[in-house]
Amino acid sequence: MYQANEERYANMPVRRVADTGFMLPAVSFGLWRNLGDEQPYANSREVMLKAFDNGIFSFDNASNYGPSNGSAEETFGKVYEQDLKPYRNELVITTKAGFHMWPGPYGEFSSRKTLMNALELSLTRMHLDYVDVFYMHRFDPHTSLEEQVETLDLMVKQGKALYVGVSNFTADQTAAITKLFKEHHTPFVVNQSSYNMINRAVEDDGLLNVLKENKLGLVAYGPLAEGLLTDRYLQGIPEDMPIHWSNKLSLKQGTDKVVSKLNDLNSLASDRGQTLAQMALAWLLHDDVVTSVVIGASHVDHLLGNIKAVNNLTFTTDELERIESILNR
Repeated sequence: MYQANEERYANMPVRRVADTGFMLPAVSFGLWRNLGDEQPYANSREVMLKAFDNGIFSFDNASNYGPSNGSAEETFGKVYEQDLKPYRNELVITTKAGFHMWPGPYGEFSSRKTLMNALELSLTRMHLDYVDVFYMHRFDPHTSLEEQVETLDLMVKQGKALYVGVSNFTADQTAAITKLFKEHHTPFVVNQSSYNMINRAVEDDGLLNVLKENKLGLVAYGPLAEGLLTDRYLQGIPEDMPIHWSNKLSLKQGTDKVVSKLNDLNSLASDRGQTLAQMALAWLLHDDVVTSVVIGASHVDHLLGNIKAVNNLTFTTDELERIESILNR
């Protein structure tokens, strides 16, 4: 029988969203496409439990994660039922709905029917009575913000979500929906968006400022840009490298230029006693508005290597200036 490591909270920093009661570990675990139906269950279980043993008490999911829709939630649900259920009060379990989930017009976006059905499916798959955060996975241009806000507010009132969030919303979209959530007194706490050293759209868009002004947090997904911000591509980036849509613009300047930046960043990371991946995670966390970074891992060694980022989250002014100089070339 699984027994969690008694020292699990010894090293992982916990970060709070402004003055709310919502807290996350600096590093969260995302299931996305790493632990769905194409991975051996025993391996998935090992990685998830090792994450919890190292202070990662936040597990991030979505209705369309898998690869097959729902299979990542099913994997989580199996591990939860078998091992993590005794620790439910410690866990922050999140899920999302909005990208394509099932056939027909109600299988995507954010109508009341779509969101409510998606949440019920997610709760069933994960063997839960409630989730800690339910996110709208993307902006819905077809459905009024009022309907979307009222639906998420209802989830909270029903006790099926403790907090709500949005994902992939721009600064303007976040500002607009924040106003409505405030009017409904809905516990809206975070925007989960793509953010990493080479994809800084949330800065250019002004999203970080909107979040700070409204005492909201950013949960950064894709913090390593699908592996670009590791030592894997220091010798070159293959033309057929699969990359998430949110990071494709980062390669438009040409792969040779990106590789040059990666090598200089890697040299700086080495000077800090870190790998490039560890420094990339730490760099995101130097801004207090970033509540957590979501990492995925299909192997324990990758997980443990990335977690070491929290051992050095401090940057000197010179280091930050050198990073800016490299990234802005």
